[in-house]
Amino acid sequence: MSKEKGILVSCSEANHFCDKNQYKEATFWEKVKLNIHLIYCRACRKYTAKNMKLTKLVKDPKVISINRSEKESMKERLKQKMSE
Repeated sequence: MSKEKGILVSCSEANHFCDKNQYKEATFWEKVKLNIHLIYCRACRKYTAKNMKLTKLVKDPKVISINRSEKESMKERLKQKMSE
């Protein structure tokens, strides 16, 4: 079985397929090969889980920013506490 036509892939190929899948660029066969690889490779399952978590965080950041006056007020309180 040649490397390109084989269903089993190396971890580096699986990680590459995972990255492509994250950006919706993976082909059907790359997804199939990735999923087969994930059945037996714990390290790549972890990589994929972290990749999915990262994608979710980037798409939906739950960052709350404060306005400028609140920021300045916090700075002043910090300066006061540090000078005590």
